[in-house]
Amino acid sequence: MELILCWAIFDESAKKDDEVFRMAVADLNLNNEILETEKITVSVEFVDGNNPFQAVQEACELMNRGILALVSSIGCMSAGSLQSLADAMHIPHLFIQRASAGSPRSSCPPTSRAQPDDYTLFVRPPVYLNDVIFQVVMEYTWQKFIIFYDTDFDIRGIENFLDQTSQQGMDVSLQKVESNINMMITGMFRTMRVEELHRYRDTLRRAVLFMSPGTAKAFITEVVETNLVAFDCHWIIINEEISDMDVQELVMKSIGRLTLVRQTFPLPQNSSQRCVRSNHRINTSLCDPKDPKAQMLEITNRYIYDTVLLLANTFHRKLEDRKWHSMASLSCIRKGSKPWQGGKSMLDTVKKGGVSGLTSLLEFNDNGINPNIYFEILGTNYGEDRGRGVSRLATWDPIHGLNGTLTDRKLENNMRGVVLRVVTVLEEPFVMVSENVLGKPKKYQGFSIDVLDALANYLGFKYEIYVAPDHKYGSQQADGTWNGLIGELVFKRADVGLSALTITPERESVVDFTTRYMDYSVGVLLRKAERTVDMFACLAPFDLSLWACIAGTVLLVGTLVYLLNWLNPPRLPMGSVSSTTLYNSMWFVYGSFVQQGGEVPYTTLATRMMMGVWWLFALIVISSYTANLAAFLTISRIENSIQSLQDLAKQTDLPYGTVLDSAVYDQVRSKGMNPFERDPMYSQMWRMINRTGGAENNVEESKEGIRKVKYGRFAFVWDAAVLEYVAINDEDCSLYTVSNNVADRGYGIAMQHGSPYRDIFSQRILELQQNGDMDILKLKWWPRDSPCDLYSPVGTRKTGSALDIHSFAGVFFVLAAGVVLSCLIATVETWWTRRKGSRDDKEIDLEHLHHRVNSLCTEDESPHKQFSTSSIDLTPLDMDSLPAARQALEQISDFRNTHITTTTFIPEQIQTLSRSLSAKAAAGFAFGPVQDHRTGGPFRQRAPNGGFFRSPIKTMSSIPYQHTPAPNFSYGNDPDRGTSI
Repeated sequence: MELILCWAIFDESAKKDDEVFRMAVADLNLNNEILETEKITVSVEFVDGNNPFQAVQEACELMNRGILALVSSIGCMSAGSLQSLADAMHIPHLFIQRASAGSPRSSCPPTSRAQPDDYTLFVRPPVYLNDVIFQVVMEYTWQKFIIFYDTDFDIRGIENFLDQTSQQGMDVSLQKVESNINMMITGMFRTMRVEELHRYRDTLRRAVLFMSPGTAKAFITEVVETNLVAFDCHWIIINEEISDMDVQELVMKSIGRLTLVRQTFPLPQNSSQRCVRSNHRINTSLCDPKDPKAQMLEITNRYIYDTVLLLANTFHRKLEDRKWHSMASLSCIRKGSKPWQGGKSMLDTVKKGGVSGLTSLLEFNDNGINPNIYFEILGTNYGEDRGRGVSRLATWDPIHGLNGTLTDRKLENNMRGVVLRVVTVLEEPFVMVSENVLGKPKKYQGFSIDVLDALANYLGFKYEIYVAPDHKYGSQQADGTWNGLIGELVFKRADVGLSALTITPERESVVDFTTRYMDYSVGVLLRKAERTVDMFACLAPFDLSLWACIAGTVLLVGTLVYLLNWLNPPRLPMGSVSSTTLYNSMWFVYGSFVQQGGEVPYTTLATRMMMGVWWLFALIVISSYTANLAAFLTISRIENSIQSLQDLAKQTDLPYGTVLDSAVYDQVRSKGMNPFERDPMYSQMWRMINRTGGAENNVEESKEGIRKVKYGRFAFVWDAAVLEYVAINDEDCSLYTVSNNVADRGYGIAMQHGSPYRDIFSQRILELQQNGDMDILKLKWWPRDSPCDLYSPVGTRKTGSALDIHSFAGVFFVLAAGVVLSCLIATVETWWTRRKGSRDDKEIDLEHLHHRVNSLCTEDESPHKQFSTSSIDLTPLDMDSLPAARQALEQISDFRNTHITTTTFIPEQIQTLSRSLSAKAAAGFAFGPVQDHRTGGPFRQRAPNGGFFRSPIKTMSSIPYQHTPAPNFSYGNDPDRGTSI
């Protein structure tokens, strides 16, 4: 039995290569069909892959022992030295390139130009990773992506790929993944701003990973846990060394879509033939795919096994051809050492041979390169389902290229069968509970629900909705976690977040938002000023000082009119009963001012000029008052009203606040504490909102803030859309809003970071906005014909309303005061009259009466016209005893407190009256000696109208009653004279 020595040099990390090498030798020694009497012995030396000198030294020692061929499984650095040595000593060198730490291979730099007589044979095919990955990204139509590579990967291996992508105009970034991945990710979060981190997340949506499976698993796990990637990401991992177990673990750890490119080895269709290769049976533990040991085989292990099988077949053919050459014992140190003479023959035999083993077919071309390599492209669908399946998408080989179709379609418009879990926060009118039946799921309504239903009807998905446990939108806590609705998405307990949710940079750093479906602005909800009952609202058109000036003008003009008439008395017409006293002048001026006229006639030019100017003045004043009164009765005015956010910020009397830790709170805080903010409004607002640490003026929920405004003295700063809905639907229209017209952000639908539904939702929202459906949904909740005025600070409605009693309460009050005052004056006058009448004992001065009667007679010598200076006492009973006189006289006025009536009569009544008076005198009136009034006496004057003047009695004296004989008067001689008392 002849022993055949097989020498090998392995990298010191390739312990498994040594195990498979020895297992292959053992299998061949048991196969009598290949080597009948010969047995193979092995000698393996381990070297440092980065120490070429050590590799050459070990190879020289093996040559001294005698060598037929050299098998090496090392890296490119040491392989170049061995290649030079093998070429010099004519020793066939079967090189199996090994990548360090399982990283993807890079092509080894050639030591010399490839020639047919090179003694190094490349068992592993050339590196085709550049060609495969370029074909894949072209099929996916990527234009922008990032390449991650680990520390063990030689970046020079993808120079050709980078050149090709540059020629295609692709935007490619490179980033090295450090060995401490956690520290690298933490450093990025610490050094990057929010905007930079957001752009970095967008870049990570498309990535190619050139790294070992172990590093890829750790890297994917870290970026998924830190929310750097999400459901819409698509990553490609390319490495020849990816086992089935690695595939399963990578899929479990990743989210989104994952594509894996690895080297594959075609297997016989017949499972019974998988371990049988022509004249050799492979160890079952290595060829059975279900065997754990076979599943853990590395690619270099497979090539080592097939290399040993190839050498055994070569030795067998050499023995059969009887062209066997003894092993060469060569010296590398001696000068002039000759190469092995049988090296060329052995090399040609190895090249011409070929075996079918664990790598399918191992053979060499004229350049000593194994051309047989196959890649398979595996892929998953989008999503986060850890159990989602992996399917073969395509294959690739150097001859046929890509066999299959690769598409990067995210989602189509058909989402039927998809059930989304939606988290929300109740906020009118965006999300409200419409039906809450015990034992049944709650039903919701609102503007956001209508938008979600429109998307569901078009895309075909269904959803389950629930309210966030803490009823908050979400804010970042001290430990970096998020609560509320955002926290539900961050912790992946919900797929979609929907409510009056605004898009902010902080929120968008941890979740994704669709395009805005409604603009957002900050508003203030305030209570309208209540209309107080003003009893003197009728005085409101004029100021108090103006009323005082008008009253003073009435007194002044009345006085001037009196003085003008006193200086130049007017000629009164026949029968006038008016007088130009100061009292009457005042009354006339007042009457003309209120457009009621007067009684005193004014005939002088000066007085008429004065009254003409006064009437013009009164016309202007009354007209202005009437016009202004109409405006005051229909429009209520409010002083110091808040009409803008600037007005709210400037004042400190009315407290205001918002929801604690909300987006509005964060916005006011960030701008209020920013020293570069030009508008001081936010700093003023922040001082009020943050009073006593924010606990005094802020609330936990928006409903609480609205309730404080309605039933207290408070202003609530919140979303303008929400506040407008509250003001529109207020029953008594007691609320109004003030908003900022600048919309610096909007409402959006939140999703998990990288959700595959974001783009399709955004596209549909844009379609709803373009065709006007979104405006129709808005009008449903914010109608234009609302009965309430949203922007008026007073309690009025848009629709007209009748004036109420409050508008005229002052007028009725003035009327009532006038009535009461008149009654009071009448009572005082009655009391004063009675008191004065009882004091004077109802006595009158007849001497005065005689004077007045005699003044009416001019040169009348009738005896009955002459009265003595004696006095008489007449009572109403005496006067009533004169029936003829009572019927014939026309009464015009009374002498108050005297019980005497004076009348005016016409001359035809004189005869009857004379008889009555004569009879009365004859019955008991005593008159003194009668004088002839025609010759002189008191009857020389008459009244112009033939009667008496009405004149008050200036002096009252008691005249005793004296009974005298009645004289005989004759009235028939003078029918045109007469008096009546």
